[in-house]
Amino acid sequence: MTTSLLTVAYWCVFIACGLPYLAAWTAKAGSFGLRDNMHPRDWAARQSGWRARANSAQANCFEGLPFFVGAVIIAHQLGVNQARLDMLAAAYVVLRVLYLAAYIKGLGGVRSVIWAIAFLVNVAILFLAK
Repeated sequence: MTTSLLTVAYWCVFIACGLPYLAAWTAKAGSFGLRDNMHPRDWAARQSGWRARANSAQANCFEGLPFFVGAVIIAHQLGVNQARLDMLAAAYVVLRVLYLAAYIKGLGGVRSVIWAIAFLVNVAILFLAK
């Protein structure tokens, strides 16, 4: 595999695919043991506070991922301006990282605003083609 064929937007897809796992790792860090791995959903259900929010952020990252991946692939197939696509894809990833931080810190209003902006960026990616 050669990485020279991957655009910035494709690298952003790769990074976005890792964000749910980052959220899961954050939720489990320092609290999740080998015994918990027998029933990880039971462990998650017992969590509260920032650990529960990190686990919820993981689920939301997985939920939003198909739209982003699809939008980037469609934009590439339609031959949109690569610089614009790369900029919007990078903005989406940055917004989703900020979203994770706001979610874990319990900043509900901020989190919702960031989510909405990231969603609109994703819509913009989808409609880059004229």
